[in-house]
Amino acid sequence: MRKSLRVAGLATACTVAGAALYATGAASADQARPRPTKEPHNIGLLVGEIDEYYGASKGADGVWKSSPDSPYAKDLARIQARAKKDIRKAARHPHRGHGKKPAIVLDVDDTALLSFDYEKTANYVYDNDSWDAYVKAAKRPAVFGMPELVAYAKRHGVEVFFLTGLAESQREGAVTNLAKAGYRTPLDRTHVFTKNKPNPPAYLSHCATPDAWKCDTVQFKEGTRKHIEFTGYNIIGSFGDQVSDLAGGYADRTYKLPNPTYFVG
Repeated sequence: MRKSLRVAGLATACTVAGAALYATGAASADQARPRPTKEPHNIGLLVGEIDEYYGASKGADGVWKSSPDSPYAKDLARIQARAKKDIRKAARHPHRGHGKKPAIVLDVDDTALLSFDYEKTANYVYDNDSWDAYVKAAKRPAVFGMPELVAYAKRHGVEVFFLTGLAESQREGAVTNLAKAGYRTPLDRTHVFTKNKPNPPAYLSHCATPDAWKCDTVQFKEGTRKHIEFTGYNIIGSFGDQVSDLAGGYADRTYKLPNPTYFVG
């Protein structure tokens, strides 16, 4: 479940307020002093910190952009440098994959394609219809350095897969966008996995049927990585901007990319 900055902040504030009321009531019962609560981070200040982190600027076309010299871009570069070392090392020792071909798996939203313009334009409040239109417009830029990482992996004989929580109805927009953003790798149905709720694959039968999709993010992505490995690959690296992108195993290493703008449980 995706939670925007504003929604998460309001939820925190409500939790704190509830805790304060509970503490006050308890104090009147046992004559103890109310427990102090901690005021949550000010949303206005937090948005400013996020802007600074991304090096936010609005172009003449009205599109919000992140700077390639921003702290965000520098954090990405450090993660990618480590990943390239690991890819190179794994490619030199293919026997460790027990005869399977090495592969990496990438999430799409804010791992392969940057959604910062949507977050800024929507004031960090997620809306299903506006998000759907944004994805299908296929205008997102690549996350800094990720097309180069994919190209590096392919030069070392590593297969590349994309695993996204985007709906099957959003596949065309995602695939078109990935190609436009510079990902020079197969983007067919055997390499790009979306969340197909109307017709879930058999390998997700433990949590999804055409009548009821019950897979959470971890189950969906874990089950798909397991399927990829079953088809003859050893996933040497899994990349995502959410912890839920990476949990569940079926990857030798995981790489958490920064994303302070929303949370997917």
